[in-house]
Amino acid sequence: MIKDSLAKALNDQFNAEYYSAYLYLAMSAYADRLGYKGIANWLAVQAKEEMAHGTHIYHYLLERGAAPSFQDVKAPQASYESLQAVFEKVLSHERHVTELINQIASLALNEKDHAAYNFIQWYVDEQVEEEADAEDMAVKFSRIGDNPGLLYTIDAQLGMRQFTNPFAKS
Repeated sequence: MIKDSLAKALNDQFNAEYYSAYLYLAMSAYADRLGYKGIANWLAVQAKEEMAHGTHIYHYLLERGAAPSFQDVKAPQASYESLQAVFEKVLSHERHVTELINQIASLALNEKDHAAYNFIQWYVDEQVEEEADAEDMAVKFSRIGDNPGLLYTIDAQLGMRQFTNPFAKS
């Protein structure tokens, strides 16, 4: 059985992951409305990843005998000044998620819950990748600005991204 403090932190996190999905889906809709289907695709794939993360944490809570607690999902921002602003928000959001994950890892250590600590390490590692990807995108969009040719090129590249569920069993 998992301690209440850790169950609450994990419940908060699974809800935060669903919010992240909501946020990225709203960003995807913004890019789509601007006519950037590839950028919209990249963001939609990001939303699917966040849903998978939330669902993974939800199942972990059930495995540990905790009751998942569903919270209200705040409406995300629906439009931005630019695509650069979108990816700056992606980067700041991923940095925030990293802080949340690190707090859970510290709590698991403090509670001496080695199973939870082991579980959350996947997310610690994932956040390194998420932040690196977000920073890469923010830098690219700051350099591209509103150059139509470069926007077309990156839109085509980002349209090739596909979702792969990291928790799918072979």
